[in-house]
Amino acid sequence: MAVAHEDILDFPLDRVPDATEFIEAAMHWHFSPQTGSPYWLERAKTLDFDPIRDVHTFDDLRLFPNVVDEFRNVPFEDLIPKGYGDTATVIGVYESGGTTGSPKRLPFLEEWMARSESWQEGHMDARGHRRGINWLGVVPTGPHMFGSWTRRMALRRGGVPYFVDLDPRWVKRCIADGRADEADRYAEHLVAQARDVLETQTIGYLVTTPPLLERLVRDDHTAKLINDKVEVVMWGGAHMDADTRHLLRTEVLPDVDLWGNYGSTMILSGTVERAGLSDEDLCTFDTFSPHVTFAVIDPDTGDRVAYGERGQVVMNHVSKAMLLPNNLERDTAIRVEAPSGHVGDSVADVAPVATFDDKPVIEGVY
Repeated sequence: MAVAHEDILDFPLDRVPDATEFIEAAMHWHFSPQTGSPYWLERAKTLDFDPIRDVHTFDDLRLFPNVVDEFRNVPFEDLIPKGYGDTATVIGVYESGGTTGSPKRLPFLEEWMARSESWQEGHMDARGHRRGINWLGVVPTGPHMFGSWTRRMALRRGGVPYFVDLDPRWVKRCIADGRADEADRYAEHLVAQARDVLETQTIGYLVTTPPLLERLVRDDHTAKLINDKVEVVMWGGAHMDADTRHLLRTEVLPDVDLWGNYGSTMILSGTVERAGLSDEDLCTFDTFSPHVTFAVIDPDTGDRVAYGERGQVVMNHVSKAMLLPNNLERDTAIRVEAPSGHVGDSVADVAPVATFDDKPVIEGVY
């Protein structure tokens, strides 16, 4: 008896299907008139290949053009597969950071978010992160996924979410306009709010960005608060260099489980820092394979670099909720062999490119 394509895409997390079977199911789902989204059904008419006939493996995803820039203007309704009928629950339309132009927008379905969160929870449990503790998110909310994810994860794990809201685009604009002093004052404003929560409330899980974490721990009193009260610090949204990570883990926050999450709106998810890394190891991220996969390439040739070499990161998202293949991201990384059974590459020592689409990349606080 044949298995329905949507059943293959909804596989139990402990029983990953064959990679070719998975990709073929995704092509049938996203490019069949009855189930595909209006966007992909229309976009398929412009392709010089037939996704159902010609795409069978993850390497075949290279056939697709990089279409993510089109999502600056596509109405979110056009990105929802018809196969959901009236059962799709959109929890929000989230945006990219707008680092290199106007933001790209994607609808996030409850079904996908719950699936991704379950996967990430499994890694938290494996690391011994306790449930029932309160979370503080010093992260962007508003149109950004990071804040929504933090709130949902805190509640899923039996805690209460606290927030210090921030507008990363304002910081980036200040920096781009040469108003570094204004960006600095804004960051200190955020740090003061976070310090107040840490002083007065019971916080066990802190989620923030590397630039803001560095500012928080510059103050000895705040660093002691985090060491004494916080069990886990999860960083993401911006990059952390190897020297800073080593210093935080060994000297500044030795009593805290510091771990990273490298993600993107364009993969509708994050990746998790590999467990068991030493203080001297480069921070390595593993993906939610086969839904999220990376390739580390030479941008001039499109070929993968050798393991241990640095290249630019290409991201793919393949799920029932969304198809976003062959997206050349604004990050470089060292190519690392993925865990057994995973498709694609893992990445280490992620860093931003200096320019992307001929525009300077400004991270600011996010």
